[in-house]
Amino acid sequence: MELLKLGEMEMKFAEMIWEQAPVTTRVLIQEAKTTFDWKRTTTYTMLKRLCDRGLFQNKDGVVVVLMTKEAFLAARGEQFINDAYGGSLPKFITAFAKHSKLGDREIEALEALIAAYKDGDQ
Repeated sequence: MELLKLGEMEMKFAEMIWEQAPVTTRVLIQEAKTTFDWKRTTTYTMLKRLCDRGLFQNKDGVVVVLMTKEAFLAARGEQFINDAYGGSLPKFITAFAKHSKLGDREIEALEALIAAYKDGDQ
């Protein structure tokens, strides 16, 4: 889903908004000028892109969050697993574990997560 794909600067700007929201467009313009050296029009263009993707809403000059950072990252991760591994989490974990050794804490966390799902706690 294209809505979940953000470029590097879109992601940095989205993180700025998530950290400050609700935030006025005036504050965002000032922050973007300081942080990214953007002009006002660039800030509005980037904000419109993020609003069009359903992450934020700009209403009367106040930007509010429609999708939290956590929800966005979870949806993006799910989309990646669907696209790359046919939606199979076990295939993803197997591929990941082949290239990156899982530590004891990671294994314990995965086991606890699986146990919680089996018990219906999730």
